[in-house]
Amino acid sequence: MTDQTPLQRLHRVQELDLSLDRLRDEEGNFPEALKNARAEQDRLNNELEETEITLEGVEKRVKQAEFDLTGVRDQVARAREEQEKNAFDARAQSQYGSRIQQLEERAEEMEEDLAPLRTRQRELGEKASGLREQHRAGRPNLNELEAADEQRIAGLRAEGEDSRKERAELVAGLDARTVKEYDQIRKAKKGQGLAEVKSGRCSACNVMLPVNIQQKVAQGKLPPVKCPSCGRFLIRLD
Repeated sequence: MTDQTPLQRLHRVQELDLSLDRLRDEEGNFPEALKNARAEQDRLNNELEETEITLEGVEKRVKQAEFDLTGVRDQVARAREEQEKNAFDARAQSQYGSRIQQLEERAEEMEEDLAPLRTRQRELGEKASGLREQHRAGRPNLNELEAADEQRIAGLRAEGEDSRKERAELVAGLDARTVKEYDQIRKAKKGQGLAEVKSGRCSACNVMLPVNIQQKVAQGKLPPVKCPSCGRFLIRLD
């Protein structure tokens, strides 16, 4: 390493950077089985949440309907009590009877309206229970896949440890301003901050370089020569 020129060492830095980029990309390349398991758990969770929200609304309607129905039934009971106490003649009996009949008919209508709500409440409750069970049943498999993926990522990071160490050693022996500019170029140019000159062309953008540029690049001095087209540092390795 010590007999390399600064530009050759920078070229090696780029090789390491590209290798580390590949490892980072692989980190985010989750296995299909894991992606599918996550998606299924998310789907179940979202459907369960929607079902529970709907169920909550139905339960409120059932509760209100039952409250109203209880109120009407209480009115029927009070009307019967009043009938027994106060209806001393046929006319009063008829008036109370008519009132009681109206209330009872109203209670029957409310019972009829309440029945489908209760059915809907039961159906939603059963659906929510089923979704919870499916979600619970899928957790062990997802946990296994997550654990396996954590091992995969740990392996990739361990694989890149030697590269990171070598890079740090190389960078420590290079001009800090050159490294900083290389990093900026690399960030702007999708990972490649240094391009090799081949047959008089920049290997990154394929532009034919002027002869004076080629000559300066051949000298291999710092600061590095930049490609007049793409702005990358240039190097000759042949």
